Amino acid sequence: QVQLVESGGGLVQPGGSLRLSCVASGIAFSVYNEDWYRQAPGKQREWVSGISSDGFAAYANSAKGRFSISRDSAKNTVYLQMNTLKSEDTAVYYCKAVSTDGGREYWGQGTQVTVSS
Repeated sequence: QVQLVESGGGLVQPGGSLRLSCVASGIAFSVYNEDWYRQAPGKQREWVSGISSDGFAAYANSAKGRFSISRDSAKNTVYLQMNTLKSEDTAVYYCKAVSTDGGREYWGQGTQVTVSS
């Protein structure tokens, strides 16, 4: 059974930091690309950042310079370090795993991030 379990969300003040984690089980993690998405209330889900199986990272413009994605294949985990958080970063954050051949895709259940004073 494939599972992606996110954690690390919470309430943080503007300017603060959080590190999200996504632990994958039931898949060969090393042959999956990993992405973070987010969905704010009333808005469509949007891509935030992604990291390829060989470690190439990419970011949405909203995340560049503030967020950093990384992966630890030994722990089957992908991380999203989020710094200088803004109120507009408030959303449910989801991780997604996509096999490198594009044939399989899995989503986590999401973790809530709230940026508020």
